[in-house]
Amino acid sequence: MTFSERVGQFDPDNRAPLYVQLQQIIRAAIADKLLAQDDAIPPERDLATEFGISRITVRKAIEGLVDEGLIVRRRGAGTFVAARVEKSFSKLSSFSEDMQARGRVPSSELILRSEGSVTPEESLSLGLSPGTRVYRFQRVRYADNVPMAMEYATIAGHCLPSAEAVEHSLYAALEATGCRPVRALQRLRAIPFPAEQAKRLGVETGHAGLFIERLGYSADGETIEFTQSYYRGDAYDVVAELSAI
Repeated sequence: MTFSERVGQFDPDNRAPLYVQLQQIIRAAIADKLLAQDDAIPPERDLATEFGISRITVRKAIEGLVDEGLIVRRRGAGTFVAARVEKSFSKLSSFSEDMQARGRVPSSELILRSEGSVTPEESLSLGLSPGTRVYRFQRVRYADNVPMAMEYATIAGHCLPSAEAVEHSLYAALEATGCRPVRALQRLRAIPFPAEQAKRLGVETGHAGLFIERLGYSADGETIEFTQSYYRGDAYDVVAELSAI
């Protein structure tokens, strides 16, 4: 079965531009489960031949779907239907651990790594006295080279030897010093992405997102971590296990 036989052909009564029509066909195929998560999309030249359109038209259609987060490009592998990530609120885990558990390759772009005195907001959240040293980290988090989240983390100063101790995984660095949180309080709300976060994540300003605020605690109840994260709403599902007992 060819790709067009699987997902459908152009509607002769549809007067929309051809790249929009191709987007509509692929978008509908994903919604109707004709294309599953991680299914491969044929190369541009094959799509152009199959649908009888130019490669420029195909490229414009694919780029639009990539911007929407519906499909992803994987370097050296091709183009695939994006797989949504389930973010569990019942387990305390790091971004890297979440991605690895789903067979995806996590990576980070470090925007800021600094040391300084606690701000009034951080002092209130972390329960630290004014003037206390803290470490701050701003990172864009990727899965298979696709930007997924923007993270702002503040860590109590005594939990790390230096800001440079964090290379890839913050929780791995905290575990190395015996300060990895063992429980956390998380709050979530839906937001339209502000301009800065939207630009970093490659989406439009106002794109639907999830804002998650986390306070991480040690076994003795000490607050270790204050993290604010912006997750792409088109890539994440939040899951929580509930019990009546």
